[in-house]
Amino acid sequence: MSDSKSLVLSFATLVLRTVFRFLLAALFFAAALLHFADPRLFLPIMPPVIPFPIACIVLSGFAELVGAIGLLIPLPRVQRLTGWWLTALLLAVFPANIYMAVAHIQIHGFPAHPWMAWARLILQPVLIALVLWVTGAGLKAAKRGEP
Repeated sequence: MSDSKSLVLSFATLVLRTVFRFLLAALFFAAALLHFADPRLFLPIMPPVIPFPIACIVLSGFAELVGAIGLLIPLPRVQRLTGWWLTALLLAVFPANIYMAVAHIQIHGFPAHPWMAWARLILQPVLIALVLWVTGAGLKAAKRGEP
């Protein structure tokens, strides 16, 4: 590939990663606000085996807020740490998403159809991959240009 095509591709990738990084920041910020505004809203999707459900809901809101802020800090090290932080969060809340789908739980009419809860399970790995991509956390050090 010629240098000019490579440069254009690199610039386009950077712009795309930045746009998705800001969209993810907005998503996690909105989710955090929902968790803080009404933690009891999320009680129905908490698996019964999870102790201290309200505390866990508030803690996940805090983790979402930290992740949203981390996505907005354009330092590579912060970005990578944020990527792993949000990946851990998305894995931690996955049991609640599974419980929501299996138990057919709705919160204020969402999901409107059972297939939506199952689709959400499929989207979780996509969201994790997107978080890792936009933060560079999933890239090897050599690919990032580090020693």
